[in-house]
Parts: sequence; structure tokens; C-alpha cells
Amino acid sequence: MNNQIYVNWGGNQVSLRWHPYKNINQSEIVTSVHSYCFSQGKVLLVQVKERGFNIPGGHVEFNETPDEALCREAYEEGYVSGEIKYIGAIEVNHKDNPNFEQNGPYPLIGYQLFYRMDVEKCFPFLRVNETTSRIWVEPEEVPYVMNDHEISLLILKEALKIDNT
Repeated sequence: MNNQIYVNWGGNQVSLRWHPYKNINQSEIVTSVHSYCFSQGKVLLVQVKERGFNIPGGHVEFNETPDEALCREAYEEGYVSGEIKYIGAIEVNHKDNPNFEQNGPYPLIGYQLFYRMDVEKCFPFLRVNETTSRIWVEPEEVPYVMNDHEISLLILKEALKIDNT
């Protein structure tokens, strides 16, 4: 499986490249955070309105660290909390996107950070935020349920390498 692909986001070609354990120091280039959340050997997937099933994640808010954002997003979308470990980043590169807005909300090259969470608490699912349901699936079933690009499976493989038990 290739660690670089091109995707069509909103009619624009964007390059995605997976960097396991890449250290990202500048918070202004981190565009979002995401986590594979594990409990009893299963992976949490949440159904996000208009997007299908995926792992919890979202944008980093003002004055929030990526780790704090990840914990908030995991709770808001999946109603879980636990221990997190950073596993890498996807470089999102818009250089081949002719419609890229130089003064828009995203940098020319930004990063989506990925984590593994070992769930310590699973709270009642309240459907208050943008997710409508959550399911727990065996890791080998993720490709058949999750609505995402192929790099997401490379990230899952990396998350599975970490043994937190």
C-alpha cells in the first residue's frame, strides 16, 4: 500500500502523504486531529452526519493543544476517554490544487495528526454533537465499514502495532 495518494476534495486534487511518528512542532500547520480508539480489541467508528462511518476527530480550537483537541473530539463524537499515543501525521499538500486560496482557512501544506486511544471510559452516547451513532468493529472489518481513503488503513496498521495492555 502506498503512503502517498491523491484525493479529490471538493473537486480539487490534493496530495496526502503518511509520515509515521513525524514530529510536528508548529501548531498553526496542524489542521485536524484523529484517533483510532480501541476497547476490548475492537475499534470505535462514529457515524458523522453526511460523511458515513469514520474515526473520531476534528479541528484544533484556539488555545488548544493537539492532544487536548483529540481528547475533546473523542468525547464529543464517540463519548469515550482514555490514554492517547501519537502515531503520525498525514501531510495535506495543496500545491497541485489550482483553486487553492492563499488566504483561506488552510495552509498550502498542513498536517492531520493521528493517535491511538486506549479507551478507559465509555460514556452513554447522547447524539448531542455531529455524530448520530457509534459502533465497535473488529480491526479487520474496518475497511468494509469506514468511509475513508486507503492511507487510513496504513494508520490503522500502525495503531495496531502499539500494545497498551
